[in-house]
Amino acid sequence: MAAAYMNPMIILFFFLSLLILSHSASSSSSSLPSHSSLHRQASILLSIKQSFQHPPSSSSLDSWNASNFSSLCSWEGVRCDQTNRVVVSLDLSNSNISGCISPSISRLRTLVNVSVAGNRFAGAFPSEDFHRLTGLKFLNISDNQFNGSLKYWDVSSQLKELQVFDAYDNNFSGSLPLWVTQLPKLKHLNLGGNYFSGGIPSIYGDLKELNYLFLGGNELGGFIPPELGRLTNLEQLYLGHFNDFDGGIPPELGNLVNLVHLDLSSCGLEGPIPPELGNLQKVDTLFLHANQLNGSIPPQLGNLRSLRSLDLSNNALTGEIPAEFSKLEQLTLLNLFINRFHGDIPAFVSELPNLEVLKLWQNNFTGPIPSRLGRNGRLTELDLSTNKLTGKVPNTLCYGRRLKILILLHNFLFGPLPDDLGRCESLYRVRLGQNYLSGTIPPGFLYLPKLSLMELQNNYLNGGIGEEPGKAVPSKLAQLNLSNNRLSGPLPSSIGNFSSLQMLLLGGNQFTGELPWELGELKHVWKLDMSENNFSGRIPPRIGDLSLLTYLDLSNNQFSGPIPVQITQIHILNYLNVSNNRLNQSIPKEIGSMKSLTSADFSHNNFSGRIPENGQFLYFNASSFAGNTHLCGSDQNPCNVSSPSTSRSGEEQGDVKSQVPSRFKLIFALGLLACSLVFALVAIFRTRSIKRRNSKWKLTAFQKLEFGSEDVLECLKDNNVIGRGGAGIVYRGSMPNGDEVAVKRLLGMSKGSSHHDNGFSAEIQTLGRIRHRNIVRLLAYCSRKESKLLVYEYMPNGSLGEALHGKRGGYLKWDVRLKIAMEAARGLSYLHHDCSPLILHRDVKSNNILLDSDLEAHVADFGLAKFLQDNGTSECMSAIAGSYGYIAPEYAYTLKVDEKSDVYSFGVVLLELITGRRPVGDFGEDGLDIVQWARMKTNWSKEAVVNIIDERLSNVPLQEAMQVFFVGMLCVQEQSVERPTMREVVQMLAQAKE
Repeated sequence: MAAAYMNPMIILFFFLSLLILSHSASSSSSSLPSHSSLHRQASILLSIKQSFQHPPSSSSLDSWNASNFSSLCSWEGVRCDQTNRVVVSLDLSNSNISGCISPSISRLRTLVNVSVAGNRFAGAFPSEDFHRLTGLKFLNISDNQFNGSLKYWDVSSQLKELQVFDAYDNNFSGSLPLWVTQLPKLKHLNLGGNYFSGGIPSIYGDLKELNYLFLGGNELGGFIPPELGRLTNLEQLYLGHFNDFDGGIPPELGNLVNLVHLDLSSCGLEGPIPPELGNLQKVDTLFLHANQLNGSIPPQLGNLRSLRSLDLSNNALTGEIPAEFSKLEQLTLLNLFINRFHGDIPAFVSELPNLEVLKLWQNNFTGPIPSRLGRNGRLTELDLSTNKLTGKVPNTLCYGRRLKILILLHNFLFGPLPDDLGRCESLYRVRLGQNYLSGTIPPGFLYLPKLSLMELQNNYLNGGIGEEPGKAVPSKLAQLNLSNNRLSGPLPSSIGNFSSLQMLLLGGNQFTGELPWELGELKHVWKLDMSENNFSGRIPPRIGDLSLLTYLDLSNNQFSGPIPVQITQIHILNYLNVSNNRLNQSIPKEIGSMKSLTSADFSHNNFSGRIPENGQFLYFNASSFAGNTHLCGSDQNPCNVSSPSTSRSGEEQGDVKSQVPSRFKLIFALGLLACSLVFALVAIFRTRSIKRRNSKWKLTAFQKLEFGSEDVLECLKDNNVIGRGGAGIVYRGSMPNGDEVAVKRLLGMSKGSSHHDNGFSAEIQTLGRIRHRNIVRLLAYCSRKESKLLVYEYMPNGSLGEALHGKRGGYLKWDVRLKIAMEAARGLSYLHHDCSPLILHRDVKSNNILLDSDLEAHVADFGLAKFLQDNGTSECMSAIAGSYGYIAPEYAYTLKVDEKSDVYSFGVVLLELITGRRPVGDFGEDGLDIVQWARMKTNWSKEAVVNIIDERLSNVPLQEAMQVFFVGMLCVQEQSVERPTMREVVQMLAQAKE
């Protein structure tokens, strides 16, 4: 009974104890999962990290460490939900990571945002692992090397929350995926920069929430579906670049009332511009350039009051600029170049208040330049070249002191240049050549502080170019062309202060006096033309200080005295012309040692003595020495000088003849004995020597091989040599399994070379991983101390240069040449755009494009030139990595290279394919290279390509040849920024074929 009625205090104490224990258990249970959850998530992230490959020096993921898993939420690229302490964001963008993405990522079910953009991940994307991330809203895998197809992703039922999917710039191929249309919340879709083919599915018009769609830079075709006009929430639409659509622009795109940016450039569109595009009231950027659009500009485009950038260039548009464009008051850029527009440039263009860039070149515009153009004070770029404009150059162009680029060349402009241009300190590029300009050069015009290019050639300018007190010499002026004017007076000594000059062209004027001694200060000049003037006196010896000079023309002047022997110090001089002067004495025999000198003209002077018979003199034409009455040794004037041997008496000669047989017999016997001993020793030690030699070689294979270093070394025999060049000697070899290889033995890799270290090996490892159909595959790399051997797959048809310029050139028909151009362009495009980091070739030329048994092109020797330029392995590479005739202008004087330098060299190859001519040496005695010659023969007109087509070709499709020529001339633009990328080159060449 007492037990049944316990003390209330005891009962209260019992319940309080239970409450405390319960609270303690609850606290323990709440803290334990949090701790274990962090540990579990850290383990997952570390598992993901193990699948990555990144440079040992990289510290981007050093914070991912098991020892500090408690600070997981502060790991690099990791972000957590602070309430639940779970990982919601993983940002590994631009971390220089390669390898693969571990399936473990699917265990991080709380992920909302994932970005692996800007790395080097390759292979198929692990879609099956991302299917499980049902809360994912943001997925960015752009700028990697993922490949395969996205067509069969089965994600529609899982990724219902996905709003952003960005797969830009990978290697995905096949058809565009349809599953994206099942993502109800998708707003941002970027599949550009891949290799998707086929058409754009019309069902893409059902992506009603989409505000961003990028499909440019693929290989899409068919018609642009009008159903895209249903995407009324769309703000940005990119379909241009590399795609090749049929038909024209769907009028239904005029329904995209919220569109701000529309890019349909470079995608093969034809037909007229639909007037319905005038309904896009919010659009600020409209790019339709580089298509085949025709007809006139619809006046409805004048309704685009928000328009800031309009580019309709490089089409076949006709008519005049619509008067309705006067309403485009927000317009900052207007590009209409390379079309067929005519009529006057409307005066209202100069009244557009915000206009900054106006490019109307290569049309048929007539009449004067609007007199108030530039009055708005905002004009920065003006290019009206290659039209039929008349009148004077307005004095308002630099009114706001913002004008940077002024290009008016190839028109019919006349009168003096406005003095205000001499005060336009913002100018850095001026091209006013090929007009009828007269008067003097405005004061200060040549001394503008930012000036890099000044062209005033082929006008009627007079006066001098004397010094201007108080004017600082521009430190950036690289090219000065004043040729073919009426300029006179002496060349001022201050010319030596133009320290950045690379081209100085003064030919065809009336300059007088001696060349100033200070000319030797132009250390960066590579082309110097003083021809057809009245210069006199001696050629200054300091001209030998111009170590980068490749072209020197002093012809048709009044120079006297000898040729200074110091000229032989210019080791890369290719063209020398001193004809039609009053030079005398003998021609320095040292000129024969100038191995890069391929063209020289000494004619019509007063030289005397014998023509040297050494080195390069053996290759100069006889006409190079004509008109020198006291010079002997040519076919027209042979030397009749008796040699000492002919004055010997018959008795002395008889004694000599009697002594020769006995001496010869003795020497022959001793020689046989020595040879026998040598052969015996070789036979004894050959095997032992080979084993000892081979044991020191290290073979690095880039794929599974069935041969070793000893098999490679067996190829290094003189009778196996198939090529020699600045980079090294190439041998053909057959491996034990019957495979044929090409072995390149690199020259100049001495112990003192800056690349005789692991840096070279590391770069070769990168090159060995390159896999592309149009790139010669590097199979292996052998090294021993300073010796380096590269083992490539063998190309049985040799190089394009050999095939094109040899006896087989006539067998390379047009369709084969165009195919080779396309394939080589694809190879270079892969190096530039699909390798990370990009690989510069540095020595693109026809001899580095090899042909397999089916005449398919393969780019070779990519990336090697930078290892050789400091070793003097070639006369043409002692200061410049590359080959003469292919070197971009900026490369020759800065020794700096980027991908646009490769583009220039490829442009030269295109001109070779069209003309069948070598880059230099096939253009008579004018000292022209293929680029200058092509410009001269065609005047940049595509239609004039018939003047330069290889005579060995027949039935050449003119439209194809015109397009290839146009692409080639774009590639060899003097300013690198004006050259296309290799991806654009591939696309334009594809258009040529079609």
